[in-house]
Amino acid sequence: MTSPAPHPDTLELAADLRASIGELVRALRQHDTLPQNQAGVLGLLVRDGTAYTVAELAARQRVRHQSMARTVALLTEAGLVTQQPHATDGRKLLITATEAGRTALLEQRARREARIATAIEARLTPEEQAQLRASVELLRRLR
Repeated sequence: MTSPAPHPDTLELAADLRASIGELVRALRQHDTLPQNQAGVLGLLVRDGTAYTVAELAARQRVRHQSMARTVALLTEAGLVTQQPHATDGRKLLITATEAGRTALLEQRARREARIATAIEARLTPEEQAQLRASVELLRRLR
């Protein structure tokens, strides 16, 4: 049994929401110092607090192994991750975020949050800010 198709008004709302979130993310990325692929890898390593192989990172980020190997190489050269031998398989390397990598990621996030906060204060009335605050919980429920 299949679910009924969403109502056209709901589909329009979904399209508007997707487009506006996309525009916001693209605007924030313009000022990023870390490329998105590198920030994504650091975010995963920092969030999970564990080490991954290049293959595991590639699978989690849904990219080709070769692409992830290049991303990891760039992060390693920049001192943002380290590569250590796997404990049980000498052919593999485990990738972990360095303190510099954590700092770079957290600083980029802080810059994004500051830009959003500045825009909220400059462009939204106190009532609109309250609506936005309530909307955050609604967005979380859509996951």
